Amino acid sequence: MIVTVTPNPAVDLTITTPMFDPGTTQVVPPARRRAGGKGLNVARVLAQTGHATRAIAPVGKEEAGWFAADLGDGLETDFLSCEGATRCTYAIVESETGRTSMITETGPARTRDEWNGLVDLVERNTSEARTLVMSGSLPPSHPEDLVSDVVGLGRAAGVRVIADLSKRALLSAARAGADVLKPNLDELRTATGVADPIEGARTLQREGARLVFVSLGEEGMLAVPADPSEAVLHARLGRVLRGNPTGAGDAAVAAISIGANDEAPAEALRRAVAWSAAAVLTPLAGTLHQSHPDLLHEVVVSQT
Repeated sequence: MIVTVTPNPAVDLTITTPMFDPGTTQVVPPARRRAGGKGLNVARVLAQTGHATRAIAPVGKEEAGWFAADLGDGLETDFLSCEGATRCTYAIVESETGRTSMITETGPARTRDEWNGLVDLVERNTSEARTLVMSGSLPPSHPEDLVSDVVGLGRAAGVRVIADLSKRALLSAARAGADVLKPNLDELRTATGVADPIEGARTLQREGARLVFVSLGEEGMLAVPADPSEAVLHARLGRVLRGNPTGAGDAAVAAISIGANDEAPAEALRRAVAWSAAAVLTPLAGTLHQSHPDLLHEVVVSQT
């Protein structure tokens, strides 16, 4: 069982238009509404590829039933019902240019009791988990110890812990000893203040992290092992795919999460790049294009 934790889920609204013209009034087809948040997107991809998964998240009490129904029967959910409504995100997809613009709400205020309830949910689920994924943004109201508490619960239970976080939360996950971190290049620079991705990953490892994957966008992904004597690996697809990139990082996390701690980094890296590319080819985050097995054979892995 892979358990995902999404501290700041969202109602994702995707608007598609031939061209987005800021400052004008445009008439568009109805927006697609979907239960979202990075951890939930990870869980969707895992369910689509046949892996047992359970999604944990705090959601507004009025939306809890809709969230579970929208995620469908392919995955389990364990939601914490909260007073404040779940935030919304807005993706504006331009069909003519392939560009996507994102507007993202920060998230509602949650009480300390609600955050304690979320940590309790994580603790109850670690007994069945082989991997624990904590993914996504954190709303402004989150307690300082939330990330270290969640990562610490996984570590104490002997569960593999993967974190896809940003800013101070990324550093907190490193210091709590997360087994795998998966920042993108901007998140890594913001958290560490280091421009070079390999040196940035080494900064996280000096804080306590182990294996670090760094997303480089169209340039692929790096895998930086904790042991400096092991080679740093770079993987990329041999061509650039156009589409909606909003769920690419979540697909990569899902790909990494199905492996074991002793899996060769090259295999996890190859799968992460292929699944990330397959996510770009779909209109909604949390899904893979059916070509993902073929894309796996197109990924080129090299030492750097």
